[in-house]
Amino acid sequence: MANATHVSRVCSLYKRILLLHRFLPIDLRALGDQYVKDEFRRNKSAAPEEVTVFMREWQNYRDTLQTQVLASAGDRVKRLEFGAELSEADLKLFQEEQVGQLYELMLESTKPKRQFNIQDDGFKK
Repeated sequence: MANATHVSRVCSLYKRILLLHRFLPIDLRALGDQYVKDEFRRNKSAAPEEVTVFMREWQNYRDTLQTQVLASAGDRVKRLEFGAELSEADLKLFQEEQVGQLYELMLESTKPKRQFNIQDDGFKK
């Protein structure tokens, strides 16, 4: 029974994150969706101690993103900014492979010419 509860919690977290990604700019949404899908798939057979850390960090991500989405909903004029700064102490906890993934993600998300260039035509009278 505990396994079914865990699977339900993982699925719920996964779905909530993808739902929150709908509020991101289209290029960041595509990047974020793919990253989340890859990470959850990659960690399906993780050790129990790794699962605890994995779930905690993704729950923190969900909470941060949800707070930012709600804050941005009230102010459509200012430029939307999502994400959070990582401290040097946090970075030291990462494995070398994770630092590489984070660097690649940072490069992709800060490209001046992003993969998608969607423009809103607006309503024409």
